[in-house]
Amino acid sequence: MKKIQTIFLVMLLMSGNLFATTVGNSQEKLAQYVEEAGEWVAALNLNDVAKEQRLTDAIAIHRSAVKNWHDTHPASTVPEGINPRTGDKLTELDRQMIADSAIPASVHENLMKALRADLTEEQVELILDKYTIGKVDFTMRGYKAIVPDLTAEEEAKILGYMKEAREMAIDYKSMKQISAIFEIYKTKSEQYLISNGRDWRQLYKDFVKSLKEQKK
Repeated sequence: MKKIQTIFLVMLLMSGNLFATTVGNSQEKLAQYVEEAGEWVAALNLNDVAKEQRLTDAIAIHRSAVKNWHDTHPASTVPEGINPRTGDKLTELDRQMIADSAIPASVHENLMKALRADLTEEQVELILDKYTIGKVDFTMRGYKAIVPDLTAEEEAKILGYMKEAREMAIDYKSMKQISAIFEIYKTKSEQYLISNGRDWRQLYKDFVKSLKEQKK
């Protein structure tokens, strides 16, 4: 049964736009993306074969395009230099993210257009959560633990930042890069809390202290 499924997936990959936009990836990797995309879509319980197929193809095309760009644009394509904001020397991760960030905007736009054509916004978010292994929810739970009296307005602002991070992060290949994107927006969130009168350093210090006490 698994062999038949693999043959079907490869046939699908070799057809039309899916193959044309994923040149550079092995059939094995492409088949993996199609299979995983199918699982993500199946979790939505759409009960619409045509819709499920369109979404599966769109996700597989996007993931393959991201991998292909990443593989053909290594960190070495970005000259060594400094981060103009900090003056620190660019790390290997910095250089790879700069290279990956130059991926054509159409790769992202085509995915989002395809998702929103067949899904509600809530369902779109569920797919984006699959890409980023639920980092929005995980990060929000962290903020609520650090700031127990987080207001509804503060929560909404930070949630907005985390959703921006999530959508940006789907165009990056590794979890290190995805985490780095979230760090950008976590910094924005913390700066927002500080500007809103919160003593972020003390709040975080108190949170760490409470964790240590709980372990005793």
